[in-house]
Amino acid sequence: MEFELDVAPSDESINEIRNGLVEHNQPFLNGLDREKVAFYAKVNEKKVGGITAEVFGNWLLINFLWVEESIRGKDVGSNLLLQLENHAKSKGCHSSMVDTFSFQAKPFYEKHGYVCHMTLENYPVDHARHFFTKLL
Repeated sequence: MEFELDVAPSDESINEIRNGLVEHNQPFLNGLDREKVAFYAKVNEKKVGGITAEVFGNWLLINFLWVEESIRGKDVGSNLLLQLENHAKSKGCHSSMVDTFSFQAKPFYEKHGYVCHMTLENYPVDHARHFFTKLL
């Protein structure tokens, strides 16, 4: 057996490893729905904000939430989050999970009922990364 370090792995190599893990997980997660979902805020057909996530089993996994700087503070993010949570509840989700950096949206998620369960300090260097959940 040989071991090889690859400091610039190709997408193909990454997918090869990922596919092996997915195959291993299949007996345990077989049959669970996994659906990508997004909501957008638009002005004249231009996206000025949005939220992307996955519904995975009974959980909503939020990936990205962004609002254009010129319209921040006008409840756009709150409306996007609420619509996404409502969609997730309609799909049978009981909980939501999200992570955010210390310079991003920690107070925003706390205001919306999310509870921080873990913080990684000095991540990746001199910030923190917070992991939140919420019962829907």
